[in-house]
Amino acid sequence: MTAYAVTNPATGQTLATYDTFTDEQIEDAVARAHAAASAWGTTAPADRAAVVRRIAELHRERSAELSAIIVREMGKPIAAAEGEVDFAADIIEYYADNIDQITGDQPLQITGDGTGVIRRSPLGALLGIMPWNFPAYQVARFAAPNLAIGNTIILKHASQCPESAAALEAIYRDAGLPDGAYVNVYASNEQAADIVADPRVHGVSVTGSERAGSAVAEVAGRHLKKVALELGGSDPFIVLSTADLDAVVQAAVDARIDNNGQSCNGAKRFIVVDELYDEFAEKFTAAMAAISVADPTQDDTVLGPLSSLAAAERLQAQIDRAVEQGATVLTGGTREGAWFPPTVLADVTPEMDVYREELFGPAATLYRVSDEDAAVDLANDTPFGLGSYVFTTDAEQADRVADRIEAGMVYVNLVLADSPELPFGGVKRSGTSRELGLLAADEFVNKKLIRMG
Repeated sequence: MTAYAVTNPATGQTLATYDTFTDEQIEDAVARAHAAASAWGTTAPADRAAVVRRIAELHRERSAELSAIIVREMGKPIAAAEGEVDFAADIIEYYADNIDQITGDQPLQITGDGTGVIRRSPLGALLGIMPWNFPAYQVARFAAPNLAIGNTIILKHASQCPESAAALEAIYRDAGLPDGAYVNVYASNEQAADIVADPRVHGVSVTGSERAGSAVAEVAGRHLKKVALELGGSDPFIVLSTADLDAVVQAAVDARIDNNGQSCNGAKRFIVVDELYDEFAEKFTAAMAAISVADPTQDDTVLGPLSSLAAAERLQAQIDRAVEQGATVLTGGTREGAWFPPTVLADVTPEMDVYREELFGPAATLYRVSDEDAAVDLANDTPFGLGSYVFTTDAEQADRVADRIEAGMVYVNLVLADSPELPFGGVKRSGTSRELGLLAADEFVNKKLIRMG
C-alpha cells in the first residue's frame, strides 16, 4: 500500500511514492528507539551536545538539497525554503549551546536542614507527528530539545513529505546519533495510534489540525501518556494607532502571505480602529492584489501554490461559503488549480462560518472596531489562541492589550520575529504545550526531586 507521495503542487505531478511501513517495520523502529534510549539518555550532556551541534551543521551543509525537496513537496518559494532550513539549524544549535541549562540541577530553597534539587532526566522514546507546512523547521523544534535532554525520537512525518523525512533521517544518522536514537517511520494513522499505545513509548508530540490533535490526545489519554499539542490558529492583527500606516500595511501583508499563507501563527484576522480602517483597508487590499502567484523555484517568488489541490479546494469552499453568507470579496477569491491569489474578505459577521474558522492560505478577513475594548473583545472571540499582533504608538496601551489577549504569544509592533529562544505555543483549541526556548526541553522530562538530609 502506498500512502506517502511527493506530488508537486505547482504541476500536479506525482514525482515519487513511498510504501507505508509494514507492522514488522513499525515494531523494529519502536524496538530500536526503545533500545537506544538507555545509552543515549546516560551519555554525557556535553557529548550529546556535540552530536546535536553536528546535526545543525549538516542542515546548513545540505541546505540546497533540503530546500529543493521542500519546494517539490509543498510549494514553498525557494528563498523561503532556504530560510526555513537555516532557521532549523539555528534552533538545533540553540539546544547544543544551552545544554548546561537544559540538563543542570535546579537547587531549591528548603525548610529545614540538608539540600534539595530538581534533576531533569529523559523519559525515553517519544513519537513526533509532524505537519507538511514546515518540513524541516517543525522537526527541528521537536527533535532538537528532546535529543539534547536524552530522549530518543520516532518521527512520523506528513504523508506528502516522505522525501524530507528520509533526508532528515539521514542527517540525524550521519551526525553520529546511535542507532535508534532518531527513526523515521512511514506509518498509517492506525499504526501511529499503536505506537502511542505501546508501553515502550513515553510521550507524543503533535503539530497539525484540531482533528489530528484530538484523535492522538484521545489515544494518549487512554494510555496515560504525556501529549504535547500545537494546533491551528486564527491570529488577530490589531491596529490601534500608528505613525507610519504604510509600514503597518506591509507588516500585515508579510504576516499573511508568509509560507503561502499556511502558517499556524500567521496573522489572519485584521482588526482596525474606525479612524484608520478605511485607509488601512484600501492600502492593504491594494498591496495584496499586487502580489502575483509565481513559480516557487524562482528566487524572487514570494507566493507559490498552496500545498496541494485539496488544500486549495478547501480554502475555495470556505471563501465561497463566506460570500454566500454575506461577506464581500475585496480582491482575489478564485483559485486556479492549487494556485490561490491573495484574498481579502470584508463585512464578516459572527453569524458566518468564516468568523470562527482558520483560513489556511493567503486569505484575510478585515474588521472595523470602535476602540481598544472592542478590538480586544473581537480578538478573543475565537476558539483559537495561538499568536497575536498589536500595533500601537502607546506603550501603556501595548502592555495593557497584550495582557488582555487570550493567546500564547503576543508580538507588539513587529511580525515574523520568531527566534530559537522564544517559546512557541497557544491556549484554547490552539494547543497545550510550548516549543522552542528552554521551555521546550521541559515538556518530556522527569523533573525528579532529590532531597538530602
